[in-house]
Amino acid sequence: MILEELLQNVIIKKTIGGIEIEISGIQFDSRKVEEGCIFVAIRGIASDGHQYIPVAIEKGAVAVICEEIPSEINPKVSYLKVENSSDALGKMSSAWYGYPSMKMILVGVTGTNGKTTIATLLYQLFRQLGHKSGLLSTVCNYVNDLAVEATHTTPDALALNELLSQMVEDGCEYAFMEVSSHAVDQHRIAGLEFDGGIFTNITRDHIDYHLTFENYLKAKKQFFDTLSANTFALTNADDKNGLVMLQNTKAKKYTYSLQTMADFKTRILEHSFEGMLLDMNDREVNVSFIGRFNASNLSAVFGAAVLLGQDELEVLRIISLLHSVSGRFETLHAPADYTAIVDYAHTPDALNNVIGTINQILQGNGRLISVVGCGGNRDKGKRPMMAREAVNGSWKAILTSDNPRFEEPQDILNDMLAGLDVVEKAKSLTIVDRREAIRTACALAQAGDVVLVAGKGHENYQIIQGVKHHFDDKEVVRECFLGFIPLLKR
Repeated sequence: MILEELLQNVIIKKTIGGIEIEISGIQFDSRKVEEGCIFVAIRGIASDGHQYIPVAIEKGAVAVICEEIPSEINPKVSYLKVENSSDALGKMSSAWYGYPSMKMILVGVTGTNGKTTIATLLYQLFRQLGHKSGLLSTVCNYVNDLAVEATHTTPDALALNELLSQMVEDGCEYAFMEVSSHAVDQHRIAGLEFDGGIFTNITRDHIDYHLTFENYLKAKKQFFDTLSANTFALTNADDKNGLVMLQNTKAKKYTYSLQTMADFKTRILEHSFEGMLLDMNDREVNVSFIGRFNASNLSAVFGAAVLLGQDELEVLRIISLLHSVSGRFETLHAPADYTAIVDYAHTPDALNNVIGTINQILQGNGRLISVVGCGGNRDKGKRPMMAREAVNGSWKAILTSDNPRFEEPQDILNDMLAGLDVVEKAKSLTIVDRREAIRTACALAQAGDVVLVAGKGHENYQIIQGVKHHFDDKEVVRECFLGFIPLLKR
């Protein structure tokens, strides 16, 4: 492709050299640069791509996108100064792959909790409605039935447009995508044309990156601020910041709710560990999902499908056939007649929702044993909050490792314990090894009890000292089903 064609939507502040040159590829990692590439110098958290401009040129880059022109200029290379290199990368990536987001109906889902569930269920719903569809999610990406491993909630701009391009080539009419706050802040979605946006909720998360809750909120809101007038914005009216998301959007505004008047109103009529009976816009539907948060997620799915022109009754029929997403309130039944629930809850609010749902269903007829940890090298402020949520809602809380990354697991647990008083500590156990923690929880469980294993959900690894080790909560739980006899009797 000719460089000039790549730059159609990019505002160039200064140019040194020609732009009518042929480009063989785009790279923002100097290690991947090949002859004829354009190198995009991005200022990252850990490193600054501007430092690697000489390396990229040495490896064959014929053009450079940068925020600052280097002091030493190679006469054989074109230099283009822009306001934000990440934004330019997004727009160039879209152009390189032929603007794939314009050739499908693309819907983005953002918020703290529920993104994966809503995006995945919309993908499954539209597949069952007979539409070729794609999914970009934390758990896995799909091009129709082809699974593509997910490495980030939202991939980098190049990978993202490549996946969207594959969807177009495979005939996809729709694509449903999780949009993380990091992706918005880092301009990974720059250049994409969305047809709709869904807001789930917002609670404390990623403060290690955004530094303040206000910055986190602004990143979420920015996604809706950029939606055009011919799109829709569907927000959760039950979240106190739900309507904030709509303040500056040009999109058509819609709401969903369990508690108040909304365009898409859902009520829980009955619930158990097997599922719920819901009233959705005055029509009853049985679903295999559990909990208020899932009723809210399904309300968003229903609303989005209707806004995308699907028949209400057919949508509800298929919703009744859908099943929970991997690691999201995933229920496993033990031969010893207790229930284990594996859930991705890794924020205080998400943990509170899951624990509250379990206790609401138990109604005092069983005990809740929770296994909870916190990730290393992430927001330390939520650690004591997570411990309090686990202890206050459980008969016994077992504090353990999550992904310690480069931190000492015991240091993380000490931060969690710092949030507990003497009485609360008496209701908890501290077991550094996650496998042993899960085994202990299952060994304590009696008939009618519930074991909650929270924090990792679908993840099948643990990161210890920066190294990934295979670890799957569900596998460990099933091992416990086969090999352990309860320790305590009532």
